[in-house]
Amino acid sequence: MDGRSRKDIRPGLKVAIVLKKDQRTGKRTEGIVGTILTSAAVHTRGIKVRLQDGQVGRVQAILTEGAEGNPEEG
Repeated sequence: MDGRSRKDIRPGLKVAIVLKKDQRTGKRTEGIVGTILTSAAVHTRGIKVRLQDGQVGRVQAILTEGAEGNPEEG
């Protein structure tokens, strides 16, 4: 999952985001979703979220099924 669909993202998921300051380089930051900020169902550049540590960015990849749940195997 690539993070463009709001239905795939929920609080507690471990994701990779791109922060605003890193948009030119594409550097990803990993963290746990705290709040979903995008209200649209789909966003071409990724759904905007606030991580539990307060960082805000657009989801580029979903890394696990949840911090407390079962991680994806692979």
